[in-house]
This record gives sequence, structure tokens and C-alpha cells, in this order.
Amino acid sequence: MRLALAALALAVAACGADDIPVPDHAPAPPDPAAPTPQVVIDPRAWYLAGDALTPADPRFVARAGGPATVVDVWLDGVHVARARPDDGFDLGFDLADVAIGDHTVLVSADGAEVAFAELPLHKSAALYVAVSNDWDTGDHTDDKLQRQERLHAAHPHLVLTHFVGPYTFTDPTVSAARAQQLVDWVLRFRAEKGDEIGLHIHPYCNFVTAAGVTCRTSPSFRDATDATGYTVVLGAYTRAELDLMFAKATELFVAHGLGRPTSFRAGGWTATGDVLGALEGAGHVTDASGCNWARLEEWRNVANASLYQWNQAHWGPINETTQPYYPSVDDILVDAAPHRGILEAADNGALVDYVTADEMIAMFRANFDGTPLAAPRHYSIGYHPINFGDAYLQRIDNALIEIDRHLAVDGTGPVIYARMSDLPVAFPRPQ
Repeated sequence: MRLALAALALAVAACGADDIPVPDHAPAPPDPAAPTPQVVIDPRAWYLAGDALTPADPRFVARAGGPATVVDVWLDGVHVARARPDDGFDLGFDLADVAIGDHTVLVSADGAEVAFAELPLHKSAALYVAVSNDWDTGDHTDDKLQRQERLHAAHPHLVLTHFVGPYTFTDPTVSAARAQQLVDWVLRFRAEKGDEIGLHIHPYCNFVTAAGVTCRTSPSFRDATDATGYTVVLGAYTRAELDLMFAKATELFVAHGLGRPTSFRAGGWTATGDVLGALEGAGHVTDASGCNWARLEEWRNVANASLYQWNQAHWGPINETTQPYYPSVDDILVDAAPHRGILEAADNGALVDYVTADEMIAMFRANFDGTPLAAPRHYSIGYHPINFGDAYLQRIDNALIEIDRHLAVDGTGPVIYARMSDLPVAFPRPQ
């Protein structure tokens, strides 16, 4: 926040800078009732500690303006910098040895006993916000694509992970021309916005049979059976069958110019240990199938449906503050050796079908309460393109408006929008 007009002229006093010794003690905080002619221009409040994915912010950023010969900078009562006219009154100082946490910067002019500015400095680990969409069908109408374009335009720093369904290329109702339009659309966002193209699988029969696997019609999480395969539990397939499916998906992606996907979410979040094993074998580094099942309460009493119950049973410990972990080979819910080689980045904020903007914001705040983070954290939200109408667009837009208030790039918080496949860099596998 600009504390005064940047145009305020800098005037150098008659005495020289070397004539003013650095005081042996920090100044008192400024007196709001006694304004001074000095100001601080464009101070940045939040700084990242850095990790393997995101470098640390190296220096405190602010400048001084107003009549002064020298300006001294104090961090938590310790003198850290002296600024002069010839350096533009740059108040910057090195942050490498500054601990994570909340700090206070005092700025004084010409050895004064009272500071003319008191500034907050927050050093924090990053909060990685992953926003994704699940392609539940082979096609999405143009109005759904346009709403996603509007979402991107409204949030310039947003990056999305598009969990693309391979059935776009096997569904007989999707023409080759239409499939190419969808490919061109998602490739454009990867090129222009830095989005990721991941993989989403509902085991539609048209895709499963194309992979050389006999299609199952049960168990379905929506009804007793599903002749299309759409709502069949992905984890009901064997490891060998899943290997064939993931290999086919990669083949289709590469053939259509999408490249090899390295992140995944199972349809209905119905991943199992065999699914994670097959994902590893196919070269995936991140799974996002872990489900904050308590947010699916709309499904709890739906006749013949088991989506809520299946996720409750299989993802029991997952909630809005669950952080990325490497599941045990023996139990995908346990972060213990022997670890799998794939990161589980749970869908801890759910999708807009199931949560309101207020609920998404509340879950975001459960992961970031406004104070610096001691270690990197992750928060995930998303949507389904197939039902991405105006109401759902407004929901996620309102949530992102709040999240945007805390962006690291703006110096207003620790938030970084992240692609799913980048998360293992910030959350490395235990050695």
C-alpha cells in the first residue's frame, strides 16, 4: 500500500551523511499525532522463505521519500540498513537470515529518536493453491469453455490443471473435428497461461474397450449398475487392466498433441492402491483423488447411490486441512515407509458442485489464518466443465477474489497458484 505520493521530492539536508552516526539504539515507534515530512513508498509486507519449487525473496522492498540526509532501517530493534539520496533512499536489506514469522521494521531520518514509519514484515512458506477441472464427458459446450476463459481473465495469475478425459477421443458422439477444437482450446491455455494438461478417467465403456479391457457396469457409485461405465468405481478394475487403461490414455494424449500427462484424478475420486500403482507405472507424479468426503453430503441419502459412502470408507482421514503426502505401499491413507513414488495431493477444498464460495473461503482460511506458514501448504478447489454454469462460475470466482488478496506476487500474502505436477517439487518424497 502506498503510504504517500511517490512524487514527493527528495531534498538533501545541508550536513553530509557521514556526519550523522548510526544511533546505538532503535527509535521509538512513530507518533500518529506528530506527522513528519518523510514517507515510505510502496512497501511490500509479505516475503517467501523459499523451497525447491519457489525461490526465496532475497530482500525487503521499500523506498523513502521526503527531506533527509540519511534514513536508517531497523528490524525488530536491530539496525539493518542505511539509505542515502544517491541510492534513491532504497530501504532494502537481505532477508536470508530473517526467520519465518511476523517482524516489525522501523524507519527513521537523520538519527531521529522517533521513527517516521513502522512497517510489518511477514516471512512465510508458500501456500500452493491448485485449481483444477475434471472432464467428466467427452465434450463441453462452447458456453462452458467461454466461462473458463472469463475465469482466467478475471484472475491473471491463475493457472489451471485441466484433468482431460481420454474419452474425448473414443466417444462416438464427439466428432474428430470437435475433439480437435477441444485440443486446440486446452493447448492454447497451456501456451498462454501456463496451464497443465492432466488426466481424468471415468471408465466409460467406449474408452475401456478401446484400451483392450472388458467394460464393467458395476459397482456404480450412482446406481446398481451403469451400462455406460461412467459411474463405475475405477478401483474395481484390476492392476493389469488399469495398466492398459493408463497406457491407452497416454497413447491418445500423445497422438493428439497433448503430451504425456503426469497428474491425475479418478472419476468420483475412486482411486485405490492399484490405481496409484498403475499411475506410477505410467509416469504420473501427482494424484489428486483424495477426497474431502464430508463435503459430499448432497449424496449421503441419494437412493441407490454410494458416492458419499465409498469416499467416506476409502478416504476417511481426508479433510480440508489434509496436506500432500506420499502414501505407503501398504495403505494409501498412511504416510509411512515404504512410500510410493507418487504424491497424494488431496482435493481438500472439493469442487464447486458441492461447496459454496463461503465454504471454499472458510476452508482456505483453515489452511491460512493470516499468519506466516512454517512450512509449505496446499489447498485445492475446482469444478466440472460439463455443468460450469453462471452460478458455479460466480462461486469459484468469489472464492478466488479472496484468494487473490493474498498473492505472493503482489506481496500481500503467501499464495502461489500451482500446477498439480509441480507440487512434488515443493513436497519432496521422504528419503
